Amino acid sequence: MNTEEERLLRRISVNPKVMAGKPVIRGTRITVEQILRLLAQGLSPEEILRDFPHLTEEDLRAALLYASKVLEGEEIFPAAEAET
Repeated sequence: MNTEEERLLRRISVNPKVMAGKPVIRGTRITVEQILRLLAQGLSPEEILRDFPHLTEEDLRAALLYASKVLEGEEIFPAAEAET
């Protein structure tokens, strides 16, 4: 992991006393999951930043990086093909 990734990941906090331990943007109660869901729903980063003015572009990048790091370590199993 390079220093830029390390710097971004420091923006993510996991604390069992905050949002039941879900990863959040440090100093907020906004979860990584929430940011990913908003992006998946089609909101642009600009729209998210407008709706959550205390977030920064780096916070959004940190959420994406965190999610990619979590998935990087997952074992993927092929989905069963539907029978016709």
